[in-house]
Amino acid sequence: MSARPPYPRIRRLRVALAASCAALLFTAGCSFGEPDPDPAGEPPNLPTPSASASPGGAGQQAVATVLAKNLRVPWAIAFLPDGGALVTERDNGRVLQVGPESGPDGLRVRPVQTIPDVAAAGEGGLLGIAVSPDYARDRTVFVYYTTERDNRVARLQLGGQPTPILTGIPKANVHNGGGLGFGPDKQLYVSTGDAGQRPLSQDVKSLGGKILRITPDGKPAAGNPYPNSPVWSMGHRNVQGLAWDAAKRMYAVEFGQNTWDEINQITKGGNYGWPEVEGQAGDKRFTDPIAQWATSDASCSGLAATDRLLVTGCLRGKRLWVMELTDTGTLLGQPSELLTNRYGRLRAVAAAPDGSLWVSTSNHDGRGNPAGDDDRLLRVVFAGGDGGRS
Repeated sequence: MSARPPYPRIRRLRVALAASCAALLFTAGCSFGEPDPDPAGEPPNLPTPSASASPGGAGQQAVATVLAKNLRVPWAIAFLPDGGALVTERDNGRVLQVGPESGPDGLRVRPVQTIPDVAAAGEGGLLGIAVSPDYARDRTVFVYYTTERDNRVARLQLGGQPTPILTGIPKANVHNGGGLGFGPDKQLYVSTGDAGQRPLSQDVKSLGGKILRITPDGKPAAGNPYPNSPVWSMGHRNVQGLAWDAAKRMYAVEFGQNTWDEINQITKGGNYGWPEVEGQAGDKRFTDPIAQWATSDASCSGLAATDRLLVTGCLRGKRLWVMELTDTGTLLGQPSELLTNRYGRLRAVAAAPDGSLWVSTSNHDGRGNPAGDDDRLLRVVFAGGDGGRS
């Protein structure tokens, strides 16, 4: 296992934050204002409500600012070239545009699309969203959603009619998967659940319990491990979050059953064991996770990579788990927990263009206790500690 020191730019920012707030960090915590402009670009156009620091493991601090309020089960976040974001709402089938314009109470939120044929029930509905890597040219967005018959992926231009490109993904009240993300190869990756039918995960002919890799037209991508198949990896129970690190390695967060929730490094043709194993089993037939937690501490949905960190948002665990990566994509030290029990159930996590993370709450999903302004969209910046980032 090897690891490099944090990037020089990151270290300089962290030292500056520590110097300005050291006295307060040892007492009641530190409240930060707007971060310094990123050397690579202009400062983001963000609201300026108060922000507070939340202590985490290994001396980390997470500074959270509420960007938007009164959403309904925001499930996924995808950024547009102008710095604004598209956010899906699971139960009502709406796509919201959040920002980049702001007002006195946060970023401007406006509905830009309602997806027809969404059949929201249980864990199904309008789930993942991804913006085309060529959005400035093709203006195309991809969505994953549940219908009366299946889960499916469609492409559209905002305001236009969705065109399904991949259908027949198994659906149920639970385990619908729903993650979407373009990889560094510009292929679209799709995470699916086993829809409560465990054998599907080990059946290479089924789309259930898999991570799929397709072209923007919905065809199996060239180089997939199985001929004429969209299947990239198998043996999954219910993957919702996907992310790639700076070295182009792919990761996924997976709901376990009763024992272990997982973070897996995803490789071509990998088999991750469900339903034969759960968690780190040491079985040579399957790939073990790089991290696992008891389901009571996790049940994580969203996943993002930023610098050398992986961050996942947890529903039942009501926290962020933060992991620092080594050069080989394994973990450096132990994961840290942040924002525990501060905002309730946390779902989507996305790396913003300015280096921060956007995180959604999920307190209106039928399993939480909503506050008066839930659900909320948060902007999170890390500061302090060896694993911190700002």
